Amino acid sequence: MGEELILLDEWLSMFGMRARIALAEKDIEYEYKEEDLTNKSNLLLQMNPIHKKIPVLIHKGKPICESLIIVEYIDEVWKDKVPLLPSDPYEKSQARFWADFVNKKVGEVGGRIWAGKKDEIEVAKKELIEGLKELEDVLGDKPYFGGNTFGFVDNALIPFYSWFYTYEALGNFKVEAECPKLIVWAKRCKLRESVSKSVADEKEVYKFVVDYRKSHELD
Repeated sequence: MGEELILLDEWLSMFGMRARIALAEKDIEYEYKEEDLTNKSNLLLQMNPIHKKIPVLIHKGKPICESLIIVEYIDEVWKDKVPLLPSDPYEKSQARFWADFVNKKVGEVGGRIWAGKKDEIEVAKKELIEGLKELEDVLGDKPYFGGNTFGFVDNALIPFYSWFYTYEALGNFKVEAECPKLIVWAKRCKLRESVSKSVADEKEVYKFVVDYRKSHELD
């Protein structure tokens, strides 16, 4: 299976982490190829000519792009192992909705914090906290978003936990003070080997962002 399956990725990409976690959850062997996004490989440009972004999963020579689509693909192809999406159509639609919410209200907004100018960070911080509080309400008192088992929405959100430290440092706030249940959930997820071995170290992420901000004169 290893030679049939390749993941083009970058170590600190929260979107790439989603694919890594899904593959680990299902215990699937694959070849990992780290991309330098300042000097993109010919393989990446060939496999994702539209967006030229990671992650890209290449299965039997065919590319699958966009992280949530990749996770769904993994779930469907290897459906005999640890399902990530619920089988009920309504519950599946809700999982897709909240995963998309994570993209818009955590991913896009978080990007405006770590790669934004100082005057943009305060506005984005407030939006991020609002989004995280919405997600905390959806989580409620459940162990995971889908109930008792780790699933699609958990997979979509948990990579951002690696970036919380950076958001907090730049925005001068603490996620735990705003959303304590969400942090309990995140720590529960981090106990899973599939998550712990797939996500980036928060201090390494922060170091990358500090260097990025200096080089782009954002501070």
